[in-house]
Amino acid sequence: MTDLESYVLQLGQRARRASRVLSGLDGNAKVGILRQMSAALRASKPALLAANAKDIEAARAADLAPALIKRLELNEKKIEAMADGVDQIAGQIDPVGQVIEGFNRPNGLRIQKVRAPLGVVLFFYESRPNVTSDAAALCIKSGNAVILRGGKEAFHSNRVIVEIIQNSLKDEGGGMKDEKSGETKTQTGALSDSALSTQHSALSDAVQFVESTDRALVPRILKLDKYIDLVIPRGGESLIRAVVAESTIPVLKHYTGNCHIYVDAATQGLEEMVKAVCVNAKTSYPGGAVCNAVEHLLFHKDAAARLVVPVCQALAEAGVQVRADERARGFYPSAAAATEADWDEEYLAFIVGVKVVDSLDQAVDHINEHGSHHTDAILTSDLAAAQRFTTQVDSASVMINASTRFADGGEYGLGAEIGISTDKLHARGPMGATDLCTYKWIVTGNGHCR
Repeated sequence: MTDLESYVLQLGQRARRASRVLSGLDGNAKVGILRQMSAALRASKPALLAANAKDIEAARAADLAPALIKRLELNEKKIEAMADGVDQIAGQIDPVGQVIEGFNRPNGLRIQKVRAPLGVVLFFYESRPNVTSDAAALCIKSGNAVILRGGKEAFHSNRVIVEIIQNSLKDEGGGMKDEKSGETKTQTGALSDSALSTQHSALSDAVQFVESTDRALVPRILKLDKYIDLVIPRGGESLIRAVVAESTIPVLKHYTGNCHIYVDAATQGLEEMVKAVCVNAKTSYPGGAVCNAVEHLLFHKDAAARLVVPVCQALAEAGVQVRADERARGFYPSAAAATEADWDEEYLAFIVGVKVVDSLDQAVDHINEHGSHHTDAILTSDLAAAQRFTTQVDSASVMINASTRFADGGEYGLGAEIGISTDKLHARGPMGATDLCTYKWIVTGNGHCR
C-alpha cells in the first residue's frame, strides 16, 4: 500500500468512527459544538486573516483572475458572516430523530419513519473559504462526519478553519451543558475519563481536511464506498463529471445552471417588475458567474412587442451582451444572432439569450429540453398560468414573479447550503441539514411474532 493509499484509507476509517460518535449526540450537544465553533471563528480572526493572506499572495503570483481572487478573499466582515451562518444553523430544529410519519398497524405494531444521518459525506468544493465552515456546520447539525477537499487556492485558509472546528469538537464534543445548572452531562451515561478522552478524540475526526493537493488522491478516495456514504462535488461541470466517472460512492450533483425566465402574455402593468427581475437575475452577481443567474429569457409573443426592447436595453446598459433569435431581433436589432447551440449554453458571464415563443406550453417544452433542471421562473399576473408552469417545468426550483437568484440555501432559510442538487434522488434544490439525512424505519412491538 502506498503512502497516499494509506492516508486516504485513514481518512475514511476515522470519519466512519467519528460518525458513530456524532450520531450518538443529542441536539443540545450539537448546538454546543456549533456555538463553540462560531465563537472560535470570531476569536481567531487574526489567524484566519494571516492564513488567507498567504492564499491571496499565491493567487496573485499565479495570475488568477481578479474575480477569483475576490471570491477567495477573507476580511473581518466575511469572517463575522461565517460565524453568523454557523449560529443560524445551530438555532435550527435538529432534523435527526424527527418522525416523518407514524402509524399503528391492526396487529398492534407501531411503525415510524424517522430521520437519521447519512453517515459520512465527502465534499469537493471551489475556492471560497466560507464554504468550509458552512459545510462543516451543516454536517455536524445533521449528525454526519465530513471529509473536506477544497480548492488548492484556499489551502491555507481552509486548513486553519478546519483546525478551529476540530478544536471546537474536542472542547464541546461528547457532552452537553445543562442550561439551568451549567453542568456538563455525557450522552452515553457514566463514562470513565479515558473513555471520554477516546470519544472526544474520535469526535474531532468528524470534520477532516484533505491535506494533500495531489490529484492522484481523488480516484482513490472515490473508491472508499465502505466508509463514505455520499459524495457532493460543488464546482464546475468538468469537476462534477470527473467525480461521477471515478466514484463507486453515490454522487449528488448538478452539472450546470442553465436557468430561464419566461415572460408570460399576462404581464400588462408589470413592465417595471419584469425589467427589474430580469436585470437582477442576470447582473446581481459580479460577472454573472453563478449557477442561479438567468441565462435565457423567453417572451410570449403577446408580451414581446411591449417588453423585449425595454428589457434588452436595460440589460445592455448593465453591460450584458444580448443574443436573440430572429423574432426577438425583429424587436431589438442590436442583439447578436443566437445559434441553436446558444439555447443549451450556461454562459456564466454577462451574456443572455432571448427567444420569442408562441405559448406557455412552448416555453415549458423549451425549458425542459434545453434547461438543466436547476431554477426557472415565470413572470405573470395569471394564477392559472403560474400553476401550469410550476406543475409542468421539471426543475428543482420554480419561481413565480421572483428572480432566479433566490435559489440559495440562505435565501430559503436553511442557514446555508452544502450545494444545490438537480438530481431527484436523494435531495433536490438547495441542500440544508435536513437534506443531509436519510431515514430509517423503527418498528415497536410487544413480543410480536409473525
